[in-house]
Amino acid sequence: MQNNIPVRVHKWASKFTDSVIWNSKFFRYCAALLSIIMLCIVIAVPLNLYQQGIFGVVAFYIALKIRSFPWGRGGILVLIGISIVSACRYIFWRITQTLDFDTWLGAVFGYTLLLAELFGFTCLLLGYVQTAWPLQRKFVVIDIPVDDWPTVDVFIPTYNESLSVVRLTVLAALTIDWPAEKLRVFLLDDGRRDEFRDFARDAGAIYITRDNNHFAKAGNLNEALIKTSGEYVAIFDCDHIPARSFLQITIGSFLKDSKLAMIQTPHFFYSPDPFERNLKTFRIVPNEGELFYGLVQDGNDLWNASFFCGSCAVLRRGPLIEIGGVATETVTEDAHTALKLSRKGYNLGYLAIPQAAGLATDNLASHIGQRIRWARGMAQIFRIDNPLFGRGLTLGQRLCYLNAMMHFFYGLPRLIFLIAPFAYLYFGAHVFNATTQMVLVYALPPIFLASVTNSKIQGKFRHSFWNEVYETVLAWYITLPVLLALISPKLGKFNVTAKGGMIEKEFYDWKRAWPYIVLLSLNLIAIGFCIAELVFGNGENLTAGINGIWVLYNTVILCASAYVANESRQIRQTPRVKAIFPATLTRNDGHTMICETYDFSSIGLGLTLPDGINLSSLEIGEPVHVSIFRDSKESVFPGWITKSGNSIGIHFDSKFSLEQQRDLAQMTFGRADTWAYMWGKSETDSPLRSFKQVFTFGALNMVHLILKGFMSSSVKR
Repeated sequence: MQNNIPVRVHKWASKFTDSVIWNSKFFRYCAALLSIIMLCIVIAVPLNLYQQGIFGVVAFYIALKIRSFPWGRGGILVLIGISIVSACRYIFWRITQTLDFDTWLGAVFGYTLLLAELFGFTCLLLGYVQTAWPLQRKFVVIDIPVDDWPTVDVFIPTYNESLSVVRLTVLAALTIDWPAEKLRVFLLDDGRRDEFRDFARDAGAIYITRDNNHFAKAGNLNEALIKTSGEYVAIFDCDHIPARSFLQITIGSFLKDSKLAMIQTPHFFYSPDPFERNLKTFRIVPNEGELFYGLVQDGNDLWNASFFCGSCAVLRRGPLIEIGGVATETVTEDAHTALKLSRKGYNLGYLAIPQAAGLATDNLASHIGQRIRWARGMAQIFRIDNPLFGRGLTLGQRLCYLNAMMHFFYGLPRLIFLIAPFAYLYFGAHVFNATTQMVLVYALPPIFLASVTNSKIQGKFRHSFWNEVYETVLAWYITLPVLLALISPKLGKFNVTAKGGMIEKEFYDWKRAWPYIVLLSLNLIAIGFCIAELVFGNGENLTAGINGIWVLYNTVILCASAYVANESRQIRQTPRVKAIFPATLTRNDGHTMICETYDFSSIGLGLTLPDGINLSSLEIGEPVHVSIFRDSKESVFPGWITKSGNSIGIHFDSKFSLEQQRDLAQMTFGRADTWAYMWGKSETDSPLRSFKQVFTFGALNMVHLILKGFMSSSVKR
């Protein structure tokens, strides 16, 4: 009996080892707990000035080495880990060592700044969760017979946009590569306009309207859901022109995954937004939205938390009907719809392949108005359907939705960072109860490490320091709407963003720029106080110097931000798109020239002719025919010459038939390769180069404002 005891003990130990200790779930929990304990120790261990300084220098050196080599995704995770540790050490030190203020004014400024820092710290952590490991989903080829392909309804909602904007979208939708008997295009006109009804009838689309405008775009879409029956619904804003391949790229994912309720594709814009146009950065610096569609959405996809963005997306009808249609409780009906689908357990996907292109906002005023609506809507969702609470969401989904909503609360923290140095330079109040040297060794490493880490992660879709400019421009305008939406979610209404306008004369939009002119003036005065403190002060030169550098940085950002209000001329109602297609030019005498396009629009195009061709006989106004080729298909368009030289301009005949207009849309805007060629092609970020760009724009705006003021005063005299 005794001889069997060791055997039984051995069997029991083996069983325990197999079922408990080496159980992968148990092991992961233990490893996670151990990692948290070690992280807490590293964060909380006290270091003196020199030790903390050495820690910061070593961490920054390691980060630079990792950034400079192609370490792949593993290297990025190490960078994120170093950045988080440094940021956590700073926050722990900030809370435990710097809040014993001597004056009530210092306490007010100090605690206010701390709240702004905690907001930034939270967004930093959530941002790392979203972007650390993008899924990079691939499109799924449809491998079933064409006869079995599903039916698709294409919805194009419109309210007050002009027919010239809507026309191309409808015509391009009608040419999507999909069996004709399984594709129906619906023009949803909340403006109830006869010319839209007539155009839809002539073009072959189905016109739907209603006798009210309840719930704006969401109500318009829900009305169409009642009157249609396709298995899938594709939605395009009326200025987003779909590529022919849109459905073949997206539908395959639904056939593979029966729980998939939505596939979103990027919002790609073929015209510059106010930042790009006024700062002359179009296709040079990634615009405000590229980070979201280029990286954040791809990161969300890993957590099954991709957002529906209101356009350029396909949804399965069944799940959409199950949640009651498009959400109507908030003015960001798209994101709220995605949240509802996630709560029901459906999968949401993102495919980072541009399959449509649209018009960006025309001017700064409309851009601000659009962002106010987005910010208000996200605050409404945060208030009435907070992702942290309620059933149906995984932890990853909750964090992704939370970060999307918290992002639009940045207005107040951004303003706090812009005025924080005033505490010392204007009032002599200290926002840190610590020596300046300790502030430097604790605060600078997390700032530099976050910059290096985000530059590595976001380099193709967001350049360093530009987010400061984007957020500064909008901060003043979104702060109050967001706070009001938190208090009363029903405040505010859906506003349509105007598209397709022109700016015939350059002007400075003082009405939009005045908050930043005021802040800029206060910063310049603060610089004067800083100089006076350094020259005549009581010995706190280092404190004054640090606050002076902070103010100088804010001044650069404010100058660049205020420059966005300098509205450049926009004399083309139909923006041109750079693209090279094979083409031929035929004159009335039958002579044909082989050439290629270099740009196009809905009303004309530019042609580059080969060297050696005699162009002296080409005259402005001469009627010609232009042929454009794609996949061995030729489409011919009549027009006339508007300029000549090595490259010539062609203006299309205004009497195009609908068939010719459809062919033009198919041959130009409907070509998916046009947008894919431009997607994510900006130069990879270099923080020093980016700061130089922002500084240059800031300096230019300073000169511009001085000249504007001088000229204005001269006119008054």
